[in-house]
Amino acid sequence: MSSHDSSETVEATVRRVPRFGVFMGIGVVLGVIAAGILTMVGSYEPSAAVNVVYPPGQVFGFLLLWTVPIGVALASVVALILERTARRHDHVVRVEHETIIEKD
Repeated sequence: MSSHDSSETVEATVRRVPRFGVFMGIGVVLGVIAAGILTMVGSYEPSAAVNVVYPPGQVFGFLLLWTVPIGVALASVVALILERTARRHDHVVRVEHETIIEKD
């Protein structure tokens, strides 16, 4: 068995980009924390319109419907801004691209 090597030098662009999934996950966590804080500081008196008292668990769930998407959206905007600023710091480097072909 013999092998044949071929290599070439090419240019590649290297840049650091944020991981959007991590930022969205942080946005979810911040949304849950915000919903918890809003639930704790909320008032649980009967509603004037329907004379109903909503339990804290139901209030927390309803607040999650608002705070989590807002947290994800804000964290995604932050990630986009960081990605745009990272694009300015691109580096062009030379890399050696090798291909090894084994012959039987």
